Amino acid sequence: MTNSDKILKEIKTFVSERDWDQFHTPENLAKSIVIESAELLEHFQWGSVQNPEGIKEEIADVLIYSFMLADKLDFDVYEIMLEKLEINKKKYPIEKATGNCKKYTEL
Repeated sequence: MTNSDKILKEIKTFVSERDWDQFHTPENLAKSIVIESAELLEHFQWGSVQNPEGIKEEIADVLIYSFMLADKLDFDVYEIMLEKLEINKKKYPIEKATGNCKKYTEL
């Protein structure tokens, strides 16, 4: 069992014990990812990192909801991340993207 499988099992158990799956539609999960991402960004609103513990919690929330959404849509998190990395390798070839923060359309 991979770490991804283990964490997904823990998430599913947590949700099941509280009978929350009924609320976890793809739409609601996508909304939750955005909301938690905004809460993460709030930690950086006024400058330097001041609450590492709060940041860790918000990152965890984003990841939990992301794993839940991927599972709900029957996506393998590992596979979709590797697929996206391959797409990004083509969009951002080393010879053009190294040390450059421009969007791929501007390279």
